[in-house]
Amino acid sequence: MEYHEAAEFLFSLRRFRPSPGTESTRAFLESLENPHEDVSFVQVAGSNGKGSTARMLESTLREHGLTVGLFTSPHLEDLRERIRVDGRKIPKAAVREFADTTHDYVTRQAADGESPTFFEAITTLALWHFGRADVDVAVLEVGIGGRYDATSVVDPVASAVTSVSLEHTSVIGDTVEEIAADKAQVASTENPLVTGTTGAALETIRAEVGDVVTVGPANRDGERPDVAVTYHGPTNHAEASISLAGPEWSVETRIPVIGAHQAENAGIAATLAGQVADISQRDLERGLRNAHWPGRFEVMDTAPLTVLDGAHNPGACERLAETLEAFEYDDLHLVFGAMHDKDHREMVATLPTANAAAVCEPELDRAADGDVLATVLEDAGVETVCSIPSVSSAVAHTLERAGPDDCVLVTGSLFAVAEARRRWTRAATSHNIETLDDEQALLERTDVDGSRATRVAGSGVHRVITIALPTRQAAIVERELVRLGGNGITSSVRVTDEPVETVLMGTLTQFDSLVGRLSARDDGLAEVGAHLRDTLDFEQADIEPRYPWQAGPCVMGILNVTPDSFHDGGEYERLEDALERARAMVDAGATIIDVGGESTRPGADPVSTEDEIDRVVPVIERLSDGDLEALVSVDTRKAAVAEAALEAGADIINDVTGLGDPEMRFVAADHDVPLVLMHSIDAPVIPDRNIEYDDVVDDVIDQLTERVLLAEKAGLDREQIVIDPGLGFGKTAPESFELLGRLQELQALGCPLLVGHSHKSMFANVGREHGDRLEPTIAATALAVDRGADIVRVHDVEENVAALKTARALENAR
Repeated sequence: MEYHEAAEFLFSLRRFRPSPGTESTRAFLESLENPHEDVSFVQVAGSNGKGSTARMLESTLREHGLTVGLFTSPHLEDLRERIRVDGRKIPKAAVREFADTTHDYVTRQAADGESPTFFEAITTLALWHFGRADVDVAVLEVGIGGRYDATSVVDPVASAVTSVSLEHTSVIGDTVEEIAADKAQVASTENPLVTGTTGAALETIRAEVGDVVTVGPANRDGERPDVAVTYHGPTNHAEASISLAGPEWSVETRIPVIGAHQAENAGIAATLAGQVADISQRDLERGLRNAHWPGRFEVMDTAPLTVLDGAHNPGACERLAETLEAFEYDDLHLVFGAMHDKDHREMVATLPTANAAAVCEPELDRAADGDVLATVLEDAGVETVCSIPSVSSAVAHTLERAGPDDCVLVTGSLFAVAEARRRWTRAATSHNIETLDDEQALLERTDVDGSRATRVAGSGVHRVITIALPTRQAAIVERELVRLGGNGITSSVRVTDEPVETVLMGTLTQFDSLVGRLSARDDGLAEVGAHLRDTLDFEQADIEPRYPWQAGPCVMGILNVTPDSFHDGGEYERLEDALERARAMVDAGATIIDVGGESTRPGADPVSTEDEIDRVVPVIERLSDGDLEALVSVDTRKAAVAEAALEAGADIINDVTGLGDPEMRFVAADHDVPLVLMHSIDAPVIPDRNIEYDDVVDDVIDQLTERVLLAEKAGLDREQIVIDPGLGFGKTAPESFELLGRLQELQALGCPLLVGHSHKSMFANVGREHGDRLEPTIAATALAVDRGADIVRVHDVEENVAALKTARALENAR
């Protein structure tokens, strides 16, 4: 079974209505021989806040060093987002295997009228995957209620009820008390139930389970909770400051989600973490601060203030309104798209009254009719309401009309937020197609069926772009390009609620005409045309180079002032040796010198912040004070080291962890310097760790997309955000070569591209052992530049400058 067939098999189970109880899920797991039995679980239930809490807990436990599974719902773009291990989505291969293994069982159950539902099957898939991955602990976001939820097949070591409000009244109760009693059934037998509830809900929970840890503001209801939460408000547009205080612990940190309710969620997550492991203050500080959760009061821009929030019920809308009060703006422009089964009037009533609103319909059958939503907003007193069916067009329309001091708020459902978010995350990927074999490989990767692939064979000798689009949009774009003489073909993969991969082939002229046709439409395709225009570099104005790579590919010379780096450890520990080496590399043609004070080779020992600063700062000071005709970069994974290096005169930060330190993006933004983000699973590298990729290039792009967005939201421009695919970091030699061969595809992120391949172990794959890898390094430099690299990071500058110039000469001759 292919992935799309496996995903559709799971989605097809939505037609079955749930029946009370966990028997179906329990039987499903028994058919798989209970693969989850050796995993420790934490359940997080609640009306609102359970997803954010689960993510904060997962991040904190990972910071502690545990291998952690995370199960949440719904997803924004991809079914696999619901199930993660150490932050990585479940591989497509695992979904296929699960579907193949369970298809006969599900079919037999359906024949007996006892088919598992979609949520029961996804829960079973998650528990099966966590068992196979041998995670230390898995965090489960409860679906509905607690007593009968599919996740309640586990016996949790810790559990929480974040909040209780009237929801799913037809399923779990008509009153707050009934709903609280149902959710309380997730309580653990090992640890007290953690809760942020108050009033009647809290009284009910105490009556149900007895042993409870309360979390909330210190002065709420005149009673001090067991864990006191203080929300200090936003420190910037992306983070808020909080304080937490338990009976024998306290912590002050920032969280990357804004709102007093998120501070309470952080308090619940911190309390749960302490029940699971011996969590240090540092683990809490960094874990909570790294718990990024897309679509939850996510500020995408500041001029105008642009907020995406998936508030989907009155309680969530009320908290959204409270959070928005912390920001100053002139007019409020609302983009509103909701599901038809929600209380629209109460949701709108709890939001601040907008000056103008655009209603839209997410591409789902459950989406509320735009005319209905428009009526609700008009009745609520919004003076200007327009109906624009496409979410992306509604967002574009609203942003065009908002002033720089206004606020644009996109809300109503996570589905609307997901579609709006594509404005910042959608990537149109340009492919390097030189032969018919290249074309065939691309069509196979995008799952185009054989008969349709035959129709376009030979078309890929011009420009080839792939882009993921909703099915309706994909059909229109394909048809329009064919009319212009090009070729378009959509993947045979069709997964409910998910975009479909579309392959577009044509000349530059044909693409130019296509973009012109799309720009006149108001159904979301004008925004697609804009992405295509950016990918093809239409009408790019000449700019004055601000950085060396803007004038053409350049060389970054490696200067390791360490005793243990894999290639040159110990050679440049002395200050004068390091300075002499830097000058020699610049004389040989390097335009950037990258100074590193900590090795990231496999098995390397960590270096303290103080020792690393002592190693790099003297070198950087001397290089910056001299007449060195090159920029100086600091190679570090610690924000404190980066700060010290920039103060000493460094011009660039090279972060091999891709923002593992949550402060790093703000240090770069505050100093307005370029930031290199590397894709890495571990740094230093953990030897022999087996990482499973479906397609290493697609996975790297997927994970770097969010890293780039974090840096951008901190205040950096994409021209300052340099991406590095991380050859050798959590990749096998064949995977590193695959990345090298398909570098052009990473240009979809719209960022400069750095490749660090110098003397790496990947070259053992071509028969070269350590100490004998200069020649393959030179060859790889030429290949990297030919495939779009803007910076190559190497030890041997003179030889690699020659390779770079040769590759550029070839490009200029074409």
